[in-house]
Amino acid sequence: MKAYLYQPMEDSKVKCNLCHHRCVIPQGKRGICAVRENQDGELVSLVYAQAIAASSDPIEKKPLFHVLPGSRSFSIATVGCNFHCRFCQNSNIAQMPRDLDGKIMGRYFPPDQVVAQAKQTGCKTIAYTYTEPTIYFEYAYDTAKLAAQEGLRNVFVTNGYETPEAIEKIAPYLHAANVDLKAFSPGFYKEMCGAKLENVLETLKCMHSAGIFLEITTLIIPGLNDDPAQLEELAGFIAQSLSPQTPWHVSRFHPTYNLIDRSATPPATLFQAHEIGKKAGLHYVYTGNIPGQGGENTYCHHCQTLLIERMGYTIQQNVLKNGTCPNCQTPAHGLWK
Repeated sequence: MKAYLYQPMEDSKVKCNLCHHRCVIPQGKRGICAVRENQDGELVSLVYAQAIAASSDPIEKKPLFHVLPGSRSFSIATVGCNFHCRFCQNSNIAQMPRDLDGKIMGRYFPPDQVVAQAKQTGCKTIAYTYTEPTIYFEYAYDTAKLAAQEGLRNVFVTNGYETPEAIEKIAPYLHAANVDLKAFSPGFYKEMCGAKLENVLETLKCMHSAGIFLEITTLIIPGLNDDPAQLEELAGFIAQSLSPQTPWHVSRFHPTYNLIDRSATPPATLFQAHEIGKKAGLHYVYTGNIPGQGGENTYCHHCQTLLIERMGYTIQQNVLKNGTCPNCQTPAHGLWK
């Protein structure tokens, strides 16, 4: 499949303009994501319609708490990623091409079949998730466009490295995104992910300006991005550069992949991050991966009425009335219908 958003260069090189790496790729080579290849001066996606995963999930699993709560989201992915996070939670598929000498696996699952199966399983959205949707952009774009025509909504679960050109192209069909804002430290992004913080911040502002509904997730890792001062900066960025209404999920880390030299995040650290977010003025802050603690419930930011009660990915009760608090009629920020 010929790639979108690239430009030919001298000496049969091509420049990919999908993500902020903007790889310049020589003939016969692949970009950083290892799934986009220069074939005779033409950039080709090696993973188009090659699904490595496809399943119906609760939308809360993404996590998206303010997008059609309690609904199902048909979730797809291909192998590959443009980051190489040492703590990758889906490394067996996200890092497959990089770790296994370019290996690509998947089953043929074209856009029309994805949309048909999403409708058959009663899903309200299609989620491009598990790995990184930017690296299978052509597949995601073609599916999202068809899904929107069929009345489904589309959501990205992403590391937030899309270029402005990619956002402009997908925005008419992309209704929401959960973006990982992994830290507020350039050094963390460089050493842990192979990326640049400033590019993620630019993407977040670009998505917000494009009208894409945003939720933010930060995986809190002991000793790496849990400094309270850094979390204050991060929460302040969300409140001031995006919106105080942007939901922020602070999630518990468990040792995995190439980061097994530290313990799981203490719940107290997540509770502290929650308070930091609220102090920064954020209306909705959630603690993740510690179910049963009450940190996944949605409250009215005006009167503190319990609006949505959750246990893990299950909705226990939802008292929203047309997206507003039944007690004080304050609108809750989200996509509710």
